[in-house]
Amino acid sequence: MSREMKKGGPRVRRSKRKVCAFCVEKAEAIDYKDVTKLRKYVTERGKILPRRISGTCAKHQRQLTDAIKRSRNIALLPFSTD
Repeated sequence: MSREMKKGGPRVRRSKRKVCAFCVEKAEAIDYKDVTKLRKYVTERGKILPRRISGTCAKHQRQLTDAIKRSRNIALLPFSTD
């Protein structure tokens, strides 16, 4: 096949960027004791979701990781699920 025939490949559509839920709520700080909210940003295996999946901004992602790590240390959230 020639190169001219291969030009019409499938196009990749990018979805819209998610809006940070904490910015919408105008949250000053993320509470490490609010386990129900923190569980939304942790996978089934106990890993913290990245920004591109969770849709949080950089500022709130840093606060979120700190809050999750704190709640893990005082046993509100598990480190992993076995």
